[in-house]
Amino acid sequence: MEVRSENIQARCDKFQAQVIPRTRLQGWFVRVCSSILLWTCLVQLVAVGELWHLHLFTGLTNRISWVIRPPVHVEEAVQSLPPLLPARNYESKGFLRVSCNGGLNQMRAAICDMVVVARLLNLTLVVPELDKTSFWADPSDFEDIFDVRHFIDSLRDEVKIVKRLPKRFSRKYGHEAFQMPPVSWSNEKYYLEQILPLFNKYKVVHFNRTDSRLANNGIPLDLQRLRCRVNFQGLKFTPEIETLGHELVQILQRKGPFMALHLRYEMDMLAFSGCTHGCSQEETEELKQLRYAFPWWREKEIVSEERRQQGLCPLTPEEAALILQALGFDNETQIYIASGEIYGGENRLASLRAAFPQIVKKETLLESAKLQQFQNHSSQMAALDFMVSIASNTFIPTYDGNMAKVVEGHRRYLGFRKGVRLDRRKLVQLLDLHQNGTLSWNEFEAAVRQAHEQRMGQPTRRRVVPDRPKEEDYFYANPQECLCEETSCDDLLGPRNSSKLL
Repeated sequence: MEVRSENIQARCDKFQAQVIPRTRLQGWFVRVCSSILLWTCLVQLVAVGELWHLHLFTGLTNRISWVIRPPVHVEEAVQSLPPLLPARNYESKGFLRVSCNGGLNQMRAAICDMVVVARLLNLTLVVPELDKTSFWADPSDFEDIFDVRHFIDSLRDEVKIVKRLPKRFSRKYGHEAFQMPPVSWSNEKYYLEQILPLFNKYKVVHFNRTDSRLANNGIPLDLQRLRCRVNFQGLKFTPEIETLGHELVQILQRKGPFMALHLRYEMDMLAFSGCTHGCSQEETEELKQLRYAFPWWREKEIVSEERRQQGLCPLTPEEAALILQALGFDNETQIYIASGEIYGGENRLASLRAAFPQIVKKETLLESAKLQQFQNHSSQMAALDFMVSIASNTFIPTYDGNMAKVVEGHRRYLGFRKGVRLDRRKLVQLLDLHQNGTLSWNEFEAAVRQAHEQRMGQPTRRRVVPDRPKEEDYFYANPQECLCEETSCDDLLGPRNSSKLL
């Protein structure tokens, strides 16, 4: 054993000069390889962690989706979300359950109103139920369109909102909620004196209709501003809708400025308004039959031309083409059609497309696979149109329905963005005079422009008509209490709010 050790020692002494350099080289090699291995593992762990985080939490809260993939607003920088405000501490008088009726934007306004009612009466609001039985037959629930967690959290300093009623108030436990539609256009006195006592008696009250149940005017300033807060901040679309909506906007903006044309020439609108100008006899009969098929629609026999002369009909695609040309839009204008299926399809769009070849729709801008999840969900498709309309350089609706009004108010809130509120009663007269040869094109063009000089999104006061709320300006079209601190918005007029359209 000793001899062997000596031999080994002698061998080591013999090659000492050669072994030391090789050992140092091996040490550096091991260090480099270890560093590469560690960095590779770290990168893989981070990637796996992000995938796991996305899979687990996507859709749970919109704030997380903003951190992972912030939506791109073309004109505004994304700001970090503020921390949650402390919840308002109050003794709830009961639970308010609401079933919204109508299309997306009518329901949107109603949700804002119901939050205000819950705040006024110190109630707990149950997340609103959306209309599934109207003409559109959209099966979407609230959480399919709006970010429900954001809705609850962002308003917690004003009102308690819960996803569902406590079990003790369910039918399973023998509880029947008191149902009623509130009186339309009601003020705070009505709710305090006639509605609040119902909660003292029943604890749960179900409003089965919610359209226009709160007055446009005469509401305290703090409640008017709460309506705006819900509309502009509390109601946020789901991450899926937000992502696809922003993609649509980016596609359009890469090609330059664009107009959103809310062409409300859709089957339901024509049927229920009785407007059949330009339709064939077969189409007129089809629309009439649809009107009679819905018993809740009270007006059955309607004289179309009378409606049209009163300015109560949407413009036809042919009329829209003439008006846009008269307003100064040329054939290179990029136009996004913000609407559902046009009655008559592509054939009815022929004149408009001939005048404006750069007409696009969401169906032509996006791959069908991206829209597949939204098919047969009209409110979700309308949400995409809403986002594009808000972001457009110019917004022009051919009918002043709920979408036109809500989009107009939203664009005012974002800085009085350009838009044209078409005076259809005046336009019908001018169109008829031009088409029968009384007005030349130059005369027609000048008259159209003159009629709309003060209808291009400039700050204005909301028109009040006492005791006739249907005839006055809609709160959500011009929420003036939320636009200016002073009594007048005149100081906001300037070069940015000129009458130039694009």
